[in-house]
Amino acid sequence: MDIITGKILKLNNWHDGKIIGLAKEAGNKLMESGLEREAALTQLDVVRQNPTSFLSDALLADLARECIRLSKNDESSPTELHKEPLPFPIWGKDQIDSEAIKQMQNAMRLPVTVTGALMPDAHVGYGLPIGGVLATENVVIPYAVGVDIACRMRLSLYEVSPILLGQKKGMFEESLWNETAFGMGAKWTGSKRASHEVLDDDAWYATKQLRTLKDTAMNQLGTSGTGNHFVEWGSFRLHEELFGLKAGEYLALLSHSGSRGVGAKIADRFSKLAMEKHPDLDKSVRHLAWLDLDSEDGAEYWVSMELAGKFASANHYIIHKRVSASVGLKEIAVVENHHNFAWREKLADGKEVIIHRKGATPAGKGVLGVIPGSMGDAGYVVRGKGVSESLESASHGAGRLMSRRAAINSISKSSRDDYLKERGVTLLGGGIDESPQAYKPIDEVISAQHDLVDVIGKFMPKIVRMADEPGDI
Repeated sequence: MDIITGKILKLNNWHDGKIIGLAKEAGNKLMESGLEREAALTQLDVVRQNPTSFLSDALLADLARECIRLSKNDESSPTELHKEPLPFPIWGKDQIDSEAIKQMQNAMRLPVTVTGALMPDAHVGYGLPIGGVLATENVVIPYAVGVDIACRMRLSLYEVSPILLGQKKGMFEESLWNETAFGMGAKWTGSKRASHEVLDDDAWYATKQLRTLKDTAMNQLGTSGTGNHFVEWGSFRLHEELFGLKAGEYLALLSHSGSRGVGAKIADRFSKLAMEKHPDLDKSVRHLAWLDLDSEDGAEYWVSMELAGKFASANHYIIHKRVSASVGLKEIAVVENHHNFAWREKLADGKEVIIHRKGATPAGKGVLGVIPGSMGDAGYVVRGKGVSESLESASHGAGRLMSRRAAINSISKSSRDDYLKERGVTLLGGGIDESPQAYKPIDEVISAQHDLVDVIGKFMPKIVRMADEPGDI
């Protein structure tokens, strides 16, 4: 049987966006009720021309309401910002730079914004501040997801004492040197090349770009980027009985990295595409241009983002598997989560939205997550409390206190090394831009969100592997 597709609707001058999805759904229901396709298309046009007449029609009311909404929006520029930002809560406001707050205020003026929140680790980013959480209706903002799509945390616990790190320090250092690869061009070759079921995902063939990225994924699987990406051994104090483990001290492995070149290229393409679609968007928010999820471009970005998320997860799995095996250990429990992502969720009032967490951790009720500090400071495993005002989110780390350039210009290697020595941390690689002094005090950040999460465990880094050069991906 013939059906009404988005392509057919476009040929009949229906525009991209939520409306084309509603028209497609309504048109096919009209056909199910007995109308021929041409008659159904004609009826849809009648709704578009006189939507108020169909507000009481159970089948066509949603389409009619959307037609009315769009007709009102057409009275002004579709990318005109609200004069005043929507109100939003801020956690740890006294720890957040005024420019980051200003960025969030600008994001809250977007015509597609529904609500938002700012986490205590917030600092300036592109478009949306790092630590910004933004809910939109049926659109996705590539830059509100971020450049490193699905940047992720993973903590593995081992049922052995962290005393092993001191007893066999050389072995644990070698495991990080030999089984991790960091940097912009990092990849595994030959027998070290990794395999994982993510490479068999059909989504690699969903778009032209994804087909070109599969080789990148094969080469970079199991590697880490630069900047604040790390793999580190440490001690973990579990505060309560969990994972079948008693409260106490355990050896742990913690990693932070994302979707590497795959995510970076996806972000670059779709952020530029979004900006091209909104050329009249105010300069202050040009990086927050959006894609309608009912459009072909929006749908392609969503498929690409979700695949990047799977790839980021696979990277961590490979890293932990290899590093663990090299020291003869097997994890007994895992906590993981990603940030720099967008999720389809419902607000407290039941409204369906797209929630962007750019450098923010999901903190739904009972949801576990990892909030790391710096190379020399504690990280925490937390359990979310499901606070609706924060869009069920928490911080994703300590947050930068100073920019990379400022850190390089103001922190000496000796002061960084003294800081690490005092805390018994051995650093393998790592740039000055990632010095602990460049970050906010993690305990103050955690304290500022005590109403969002409960702390259930504390990780202390002991042997930290990072890239040698500064960078972001």
